[in-house]
Amino acid sequence: MMSTEAQTVQSENATAHLPTLADELLRRTGRNPAKCYQCGKCSAGCPMAAETDHRPHDVLRLAGLDRREQLLASESLWLCLGCETCTARCPNDCDPASVIDALKAMAVEQLPDALPKPFSAFHHAFLDQIKAHGRISELGMMVSYKLRSGALFADATSGPGMFQRGKLHLKPPKIEGVDEVRAIFKACEEDGQ
Repeated sequence: MMSTEAQTVQSENATAHLPTLADELLRRTGRNPAKCYQCGKCSAGCPMAAETDHRPHDVLRLAGLDRREQLLASESLWLCLGCETCTARCPNDCDPASVIDALKAMAVEQLPDALPKPFSAFHHAFLDQIKAHGRISELGMMVSYKLRSGALFADATSGPGMFQRGKLHLKPPKIEGVDEVRAIFKACEEDGQ
């Protein structure tokens, strides 16, 4: 039988070779979160900073500290609008928006059951629309989100008004290069992202 000390050493040796969260983010995004010097310019420009527990510079700091579980379970990731203001304001080219996107993908892969259902439903509905059409079809996304989330009748009274104002179209939009968008999705799926 192995002693407790030996088990501890064996456990430390086993985890010593695991990549850190920063290593994994570097592999996925080409950005090293450890380069962030916490100036906070990203968070100062973030339109969702007041709504989140972890602002963009906090996310980079926690990534540098290898707080994987804390970050992947954070609702703050899912409140990110993807506007990329944080990336545009970063003086050190850390690209917080790409890091947050990579963390979202990791959360879906590694903690699928821990993801709140509305966030998971929105994430998948959004990506499915981009993959299918190259951009968002509001009606398609709304239907996909409602079917996935189970919130079929929530805000259903908004639909007629949105149709009247031309905000919902029956036919999804078409873009040139949708095959290229699908190729990007395929490459990411093959790469495990």
